[in-house]
Amino acid sequence: MKLQQLYSYTRRSIDTWQMIDEGDKIAIGVSGGKDSLTMLYALKGLQRFYPKHFELEAITVDLGLGNFNMDAVKSLCNELNIPYTIVSTEIGPIIFDQRHEKNPCSLCAKMRKGALNNKALELGCNKIAYGHHRDDLVETMLMSLIYEGHFYAFPPVTKLERTGLTVIRPLLYMTEPDIIGFARKQNLPVAKSPCPANGHTRREYTKNLMHQINRENPGAIDKMFTAILNGNISDWPQSMPNPHYHNP
Repeated sequence: MKLQQLYSYTRRSIDTWQMIDEGDKIAIGVSGGKDSLTMLYALKGLQRFYPKHFELEAITVDLGLGNFNMDAVKSLCNELNIPYTIVSTEIGPIIFDQRHEKNPCSLCAKMRKGALNNKALELGCNKIAYGHHRDDLVETMLMSLIYEGHFYAFPPVTKLERTGLTVIRPLLYMTEPDIIGFARKQNLPVAKSPCPANGHTRREYTKNLMHQINRENPGAIDKMFTAILNGNISDWPQSMPNPHYHNP
């Protein structure tokens, strides 16, 4: 995938759901994975020509699990001229050593988001950008159906009432293969997750199931994504310009 295609996908999401306003200061949650690193490029590129002025801050939450070197990510942020902050925490030891959580993902995500939100507020940000893409959205919907018994997927824009922050997801029109291709083409410094539960979660199971369904029924992921866009899901905008999905 070329840079111009990346900008096209990203701007489409931003314009469709009105994610960016004049004067925004946006914190980019950088895990070190391919999704968040792709978003660094996407938002930095748009910043140069988008009609609304906005600022960027990159933030990584270190879970305290060790073996987590972000030097290459720091260099990338310097290259892109995006301020970069690492937040040190003890989230990993609390979850795995003290609480011995059998299903750690939910609590970890909650604590991680709390640390990210606090740093974003401290840095004067009013929005946080997550690197969720189309496949993440469909996985979340399937997980809700399988494990919770209802039809739900995270919305493109989420207002966090307690903090006043707004979460945006500018990569929602991109597929995971799109991002993998871009990461390889740009030789992005993807950092391996140090989490001991990585690859052994409900989300990983659901991801594999989703791809099996799509192999046996080509185009199924696109259809599920369209169903989400047109599904009148709770917390989603009820009126959206161009709600139907077409791959740009």
